[in-house]
Amino acid sequence: MSIGVLNNISSLIAENAVSNTQAHLQSTLQQLSTGLKINSGSEDAAGLSIADGLGANIAALSQSSQNASDGIGLLQTADGALSQVTTQLNRATTLATEAGNGGLSTAQSTALDTEFQSILAEITQIGATTNFNGTAVFGTSATTFTRDGTTAGATTTTTAIAALTPAALGLTGNLLTSAAAQTALTAITAAISTISANRGAIGASVNQLTADTNVENTEVQNLTSAQNNVQNADIAATTSNLTQFNILEQTGFDALSQSSQAQQNVLKLIQ
Repeated sequence: MSIGVLNNISSLIAENAVSNTQAHLQSTLQQLSTGLKINSGSEDAAGLSIADGLGANIAALSQSSQNASDGIGLLQTADGALSQVTTQLNRATTLATEAGNGGLSTAQSTALDTEFQSILAEITQIGATTNFNGTAVFGTSATTFTRDGTTAGATTTTTAIAALTPAALGLTGNLLTSAAAQTALTAITAAISTISANRGAIGASVNQLTADTNVENTEVQNLTSAQNNVQNADIAATTSNLTQFNILEQTGFDALSQSSQAQQNVLKLIQ
C-alpha cells in the first residue's frame, strides 16, 4: 500500500461515518422527544400520508360520535316531555271517566272540567317550552349528520317530532256534561295512542343513533391503533438505537483522531 500526504482517505471515511451517525442520532433524539417515528415527509412520505389520512378519519368519526350523542340528547328530551304528557293524559282519563257518569252536580262537573282544562294548559306549556340547547323540540325535525371521513361515508338521520298542543292531539272538548265527557274520553284515548306512537318512533331513532355511536367509537379505537402503528415511535427500540448511535459517535471520533495521528506519523519518515 502506498503512503501519501495529499489526501487522508481514512480521515474522510471516518468523517463521513461520524456525519451519518450524528444524523441518525439527531433523528433518534427527535423521535424520543416527540414520541413519533415519522416527523417529516422526508423520513417516510408514504407512512406520513397514511397517518395523516387516518387522523382525518379519526377526527370525522369522533365528531360524528359527538353529533350522534347530541341527537340522542335531543330525542331523549322529547321522550321525557312526552312521558309527562302521558301521565297528564292518564289523569285526564280518570277525570273524563268520572265526569261521564250520571248524577253529578253542576259544581262537581265544573270542578272536574277545571282540572281537565289545567291539564290541557300544561300540555300546551310543555309543547311550547321544551327545548334542547335553546332550540324548540316539538314541531321540528331532529337531524343528525355523521361522517367517517370518506366521500361515501356521510349519513343524515332525520326524526320528525310532531307539534305538541291539545289541538294537535285532538283535545278540544270539556267535561261539563256526561255526553261531553264521554266524547272527551274517546279523544283522550286516541291522544294517548298518538303519544305512544310518537315515543316509539323517537325510541327507534335513539336506538339507531346509539348503534351508530358504538360503531363510530369502535372505528375510532381501531383507526387510532392503526395510526399508532404507522406513526408512533417504539420507545424501547428507539432507546436502544440511541445507545448504539452514541457508541458509534464516540468510536467514530476515536477513529477520526487515529486517522489524523496516522497522517502525522508520515512526517516522521522525512525527518
